[in-house]
Amino acid sequence: MNRFTRAIALASARHPWRTIATWVAVLAGMFVLAGAAGGTFADDFAAKGSQSDLAMNLINDNFPQAAKGRAIVVLEAQDGTTIDQDRSDVARVLGDVEGLDHVAEVTDPYLAGTVSDDGRIAYAELTLDVPERDMGKPAFTALSDGVASMGTSDLRVELGGDAVFLNAEDETSSHVAIGLLVALIVLLVVFGTAVAAVLPIGLSLVAVGAGIGAITLLANPMTVSVSAIPVAGLVGLGVGVDYALFVVARYRENRTTGQDNGRALARAMSTSGAAVVFAGGTVVAATAALAITGIGVLTSIGFATALMVAAAVAAAITLLPALLGVLGDHIDKGRIGLRHRAVKAAEDTVWWRFGHRVAARPWPYLVAAVVALLALAAPAIAMQTAFPAAGDAPEHTTHRQAYDLLTDGWGEGINAPLTVVVDLSDTSVGSAAADDVAAVAADIASVPGITTVGDPATSDDGDTVVFAATPTTGPAAPDTSTTIDRVRDVIPSNAYVTGITAITDDLNAQLSRTLPLFIGAVIAVSFLLLMMVFRSIAVPLKAAAMNLLSIGAAYGVLVAVFQWGWGAELLGLEGPTPITSLIIVIMFPILFGLSMDYEVFLLSRIKEEYDATADNTESVARGLAGTGRVVTSAALIMVAVFLSFVASPVPSLKMLGLGLAVAVVVDATVVRMVLVPATMVLLGKRNWWLPTWFDRLLPHLSIEEHSSANAGERGSTATETAPSEELVRR
Repeated sequence: MNRFTRAIALASARHPWRTIATWVAVLAGMFVLAGAAGGTFADDFAAKGSQSDLAMNLINDNFPQAAKGRAIVVLEAQDGTTIDQDRSDVARVLGDVEGLDHVAEVTDPYLAGTVSDDGRIAYAELTLDVPERDMGKPAFTALSDGVASMGTSDLRVELGGDAVFLNAEDETSSHVAIGLLVALIVLLVVFGTAVAAVLPIGLSLVAVGAGIGAITLLANPMTVSVSAIPVAGLVGLGVGVDYALFVVARYRENRTTGQDNGRALARAMSTSGAAVVFAGGTVVAATAALAITGIGVLTSIGFATALMVAAAVAAAITLLPALLGVLGDHIDKGRIGLRHRAVKAAEDTVWWRFGHRVAARPWPYLVAAVVALLALAAPAIAMQTAFPAAGDAPEHTTHRQAYDLLTDGWGEGINAPLTVVVDLSDTSVGSAAADDVAAVAADIASVPGITTVGDPATSDDGDTVVFAATPTTGPAAPDTSTTIDRVRDVIPSNAYVTGITAITDDLNAQLSRTLPLFIGAVIAVSFLLLMMVFRSIAVPLKAAAMNLLSIGAAYGVLVAVFQWGWGAELLGLEGPTPITSLIIVIMFPILFGLSMDYEVFLLSRIKEEYDATADNTESVARGLAGTGRVVTSAALIMVAVFLSFVASPVPSLKMLGLGLAVAVVVDATVVRMVLVPATMVLLGKRNWWLPTWFDRLLPHLSIEEHSSANAGERGSTATETAPSEELVRR
């Protein structure tokens, strides 16, 4: 692999302007194509083959009227009046609502009996003229703003319902800019020059731009989640800066040893560049494995993140070498502050000294680190996940206001409606006929946990019947899941339960079935790749165990902060917030892949030293010394980018940002500084053991220099005159 990355990099550096022009052309072409052929974004939460999925297919195929989107106009009388006293205002508001774009029909709350017992609150059901998915977020935003603006001093008006909540526009904030500003400050400290500091940030922005274009094109052939770009962009910014940082740092380190620019770039790309390709490939494989869950929203987010990381890797091994070739010695221009210190010898660094300290007493350090990680992970045992509902949205949003008003007037269950679909064309044994629908509705009404059952509606062809059932508990309550199971127990074989509450319940059930396979696949692929690179069984085993510990620590912190509410107010939350099940699943492959990043960069440097010296303890210390400053800086940048998303008003993004940040901190400190050196010292030569017969079967990948090259970099008189290195002289 090191020969591949070196060849690609030198070819790019040999023709820098051609490479840069190619990137500009590709980006421009991609955005033109995305504008012309890119798809729209929508969330596919269906668990394929589940009851809720079968029911939605029946509605879409056989009952077009019922398949149209719906929302709820909620009205509250003000200043001690009642809805009955405000009839004229209600009639005027609902008339105006009916005149808005995409509104086909609005019910009369007085005729429908949807006025609360105390007379303060009423709601009208709004039917759209198109299916929900066909509208898109901008149209829903316009509708929400239009309805919410109709309130008066006597009548409060809000728009709610699952469709409005799920299609609400994401609120923008400056959190991304803050993260990049912190990253710039860290890079200025690391490199000491403005040019070297700006380069990784610029490269990451290019990679994110390319990733966004690719994701938009992906939305044409498949349904891509509306969360795909925010999640993928979060990861893309972090890895884009980090990958460029690793390459630039190794390049500048090589230059300080007296190597010319061509040789410095060649060796940087055959070591750090190869590690970037391997680490990025691991993240790509891990995130793409989300397709194993069989859930559309997760599959699309996984593919989107894989595309974003692939763009970051491509930029790091092609565009970055081209820019370095153009800059030459100007990489050190724009010096900040005092004269930048020369690179220290390994023995003079705190990392080398700490490595030897751990090596002197590996067992106490190992036990202390494991205990600390287990303590952080312990709360994860009590984790309870749920799907986000409008009740978790920011208080100022109209769908959250509508949710609270409906709860106040009718109880929380009104926000978790179930839809029962009866397929009358199915005449198999145990199925219900048209005359049995009333009895089916009565059976459902008698189920504990169901408060009301609506009137049945029949499709024009008479084959499909649809009616609503309202539970007594909210969408995220465990009792609601129990109620759904009870309803399914009493309905005939040709009747199905759907609606967003039932869909998410089926989604969680499918996740429970597929998660073991998904997690096993991610671990197995990572294990195999590490074994191919490091020719070892112990190294990938340790990496998998340590990654699981750091992921467990991140999950434990999420439970303490969000589920238990410890310090939730500091994050802008009102109190305990349900942990989003999808976020927990999305975090796993991202965290596992990112954990591999630091593992690969550290171990590849240790392996370089071990191949050169065959001294296990010293190679660990030198590996820490060689990567310590850069990896710590990379971790700070990643943490800054991830923590910036905690400022998002969306709880799920807060969870994702905090969870990723915690895992990176744990990886960069406890795992890299304590667990890795302690275990490697204890295992000694067994770190690099692989059965001979197995070694012959495995393909060979290399991400470190040969020992002779290493010796040369440490001051040997040996020189290397590969012609390819002469292509980038400055």
